[in-house]
Amino acid sequence: MVNHLHSLRRRRGKRLADQHAQTAGDQRVAVIGLGRFGSSLANELMRRGWDVLGIDTDARLVQRMSDGLTHSAIADCTEPEVLHQLGVHEFTSAVVGIGTDIEASILIASNLLEAEVPNIWAKAISRQHGQILERLGVHHVVLPEHEMGERVAHLVTGRMLDFIEFDDDYALVKTLAPDIATGIPLGQSRVRTKYGVTVVGIKRPGEDFTYATAETVVQKGDVIVVTGKTHAVETFAELS
Repeated sequence: MVNHLHSLRRRRGKRLADQHAQTAGDQRVAVIGLGRFGSSLANELMRRGWDVLGIDTDARLVQRMSDGLTHSAIADCTEPEVLHQLGVHEFTSAVVGIGTDIEASILIASNLLEAEVPNIWAKAISRQHGQILERLGVHHVVLPEHEMGERVAHLVTGRMLDFIEFDDDYALVKTLAPDIATGIPLGQSRVRTKYGVTVVGIKRPGEDFTYATAETVVQKGDVIVVTGKTHAVETFAELS
């Protein structure tokens, strides 16, 4: 059931005590599975001030992460009572970071749903895995390898500097400004009506990003952030 349950580790010191008081109510998250995905996620959440409980069946992974987490435990969360023992049912969010063991991923997701954790995220290693998780009722399914593959493909094959696609065929792109958008105010360039995209940000060499307005004049060499339907932003980013 539980191989070994570490005493829940709390960071000490006034700064983290104050931080815990601020975040314990709605910034607590259990990360189940501390492989590359789970450990990276847990570290980032800790950096952002969240109260993180890291759980894994592998003692070595837990030991490696324990000093950097608010709490850590060696436990098998495929057993429903283990989640209750760890108090995960009281958390506002939980992440299932297990990908390679699909059966364990599904069992843990089911247990979290049964425990009525309000916000459940789960990693999937294939679309089929993701579909099963969605049918179970998992609130957010992530396919990191697939999504990163699509993102890198866009960067390799085009002029894009970054690419993020959302579920509803909507994307955000960072790209060098094409000539069609330079030299005149954005409101006069008719970028939105011609190409179906909106320029929302601009960065000139040596300067920080700023919001773009209808009066903004984009210059050659500027980096811009564009939003719109995926096909529209792809087409716009390829303009010379």
